[in-house]
Amino acid sequence: MKTEKIERCRQLDDVVLASTQRQGKGQKGGFFDVSSGLRSPIHRTSGNVLPQFSLALTQIWHFNNELNACNSTMSVKWPRFLIPTQLSQMIRIQKNPLTALKIFNEAKSKFPNYRHNGPVYATMINALGSSGRIAEMREVIDQMKQDSCECKDSVFSSVMKTYARAGMVDEAVSLFKTLPQFNCVNWTGSFNILLRILVKESKLETACRLFLEHSCGWEVKSRIGSLNLLMDALCQINRSDLALHVFQEMRYQCCSPDKESYRILMRGLCEDGRLNEATHLLYSMFWRISQKGGGEDIAVYRTLLDALCDNGHVEEALEILGKVLKKGLKAPKRCRGHLDLSYCRNGEDIERTKGLINEALIRGGVPSMASYSAMAIDLYSERKIGEANQVLDEMRDRGFKPSLSIYEAKIAALCRCGGVQEAVKVIEEEMVEDSCVPTVRLYNIVLKGLCHEGKSAFAVGYLEKMARQVGCVADKETYSILVDGLCCDGRFVEASGILERMLIRSSSPGVETYNTLIRGLCLMGRQYDAVIWLEEMVVQGKLPAVSVWDSLVASVCSNMTEAGVCSETLEKLWSS
Repeated sequence: MKTEKIERCRQLDDVVLASTQRQGKGQKGGFFDVSSGLRSPIHRTSGNVLPQFSLALTQIWHFNNELNACNSTMSVKWPRFLIPTQLSQMIRIQKNPLTALKIFNEAKSKFPNYRHNGPVYATMINALGSSGRIAEMREVIDQMKQDSCECKDSVFSSVMKTYARAGMVDEAVSLFKTLPQFNCVNWTGSFNILLRILVKESKLETACRLFLEHSCGWEVKSRIGSLNLLMDALCQINRSDLALHVFQEMRYQCCSPDKESYRILMRGLCEDGRLNEATHLLYSMFWRISQKGGGEDIAVYRTLLDALCDNGHVEEALEILGKVLKKGLKAPKRCRGHLDLSYCRNGEDIERTKGLINEALIRGGVPSMASYSAMAIDLYSERKIGEANQVLDEMRDRGFKPSLSIYEAKIAALCRCGGVQEAVKVIEEEMVEDSCVPTVRLYNIVLKGLCHEGKSAFAVGYLEKMARQVGCVADKETYSILVDGLCCDGRFVEASGILERMLIRSSSPGVETYNTLIRGLCLMGRQYDAVIWLEEMVVQGKLPAVSVWDSLVASVCSNMTEAGVCSETLEKLWSS
């Protein structure tokens, strides 16, 4: 097999050489010689030669990956007795997914009594899917089906996400329809993931058909999440009337609407101007989830009251506010009696009126962390930062401290509105005063905002702060944000340093990050560094884009003083 691949690579090299001789005026020497490594780079080339070189080199690179996988498995130290847990660990530590696949396939031949189980298949499928090896992943899935071993729903969820990233939505649908052929008893997660993918791809009819065909099966344990998803999709296309039908159909599906159901439908009805239906929906809440007074419902109440004010129905809004305070929030009379809403009846300043109503919702009910959090997060999501900050001041005055979810919403709103510096102050000052410790997720929001504004160099400093904080370790997303941000700012050398730190922590970015970094290094004339990262790509089994070869070949040909260094490095890469 290996000899056959070497012969195919020789044939590809002859194609490159022949192309050079035809279009490069008889120039001798190709790029690769499998038996002796790298040939001397070409000294003359025309503009239309580079794409052919790049295409041929990409194919050679693909075969070289397979050769490296064959060589890597020769050095694997097999245990005397193999168990599935050991094989999963062996697969995880492999950088190259093709090497991991070789080990996976050789296990049965080396240990005749061994059988793969669900976790081993899940590890192998995740390794292939995360590296974009769709064809190999599909083969392993077929093998898992033939073995009929018990597998979890999360495996199919991750496969569907991989298909979606690759633009293969139809493949995801086909996989779901074949789930009865697998030994999997719960499809709830993959069912909801597939519906979400279809809605995101604007395939609403397919999503509805899929729901009707499979929602009543015993394999789907809960339908409330999928119904909420369909209602949200309908509301986004201004069909809240259909979303209302879905809502009313819930009781026939043996499920009760939750707070998210009411929030989605209320917002959709108000945005479509269906205020009568929205008002009836509000009254139904008093007899369903809010019979004991739910503080989280305050965001739903606020949506309707704001919509009534925006449409000039201030008197009706005030009337409903009284019912909300009494029946929805179960506010005592002493709290409702202290509210002064006389200014609201004027109706001249709508924004001021809505502000007073929001204040009444907060101060009129029984103070609770749930109500404060729901109101603040809702206001931050609408980018009403000033009003949300007033809610935070009010809750501090009442003895409550803002939660981490509130700070995440606040920092995300500031970054979306261009207030990254204010977001930095929130972390360094405001959260310290409230004794709230930032998490990796919160840091990632700030780093993304800084990089978006071209301040990636400043963002890098947060790596040291995260390292000094106990329990806050930078993850793959953190490093990916920084590397992509530095590349966008033209700081390719600094990006290389961050990528090295990322690899030390056993994380690896996507193929596009490598492609961007290598192209940038080539533009800077740092061919040696570019080839080093190409070597890292082949170790991990990633296939560079054709544009990467374009950049590398053009860079080498434009600066022949570096050709010797690149030749030595590529020769080492080829022989590795």
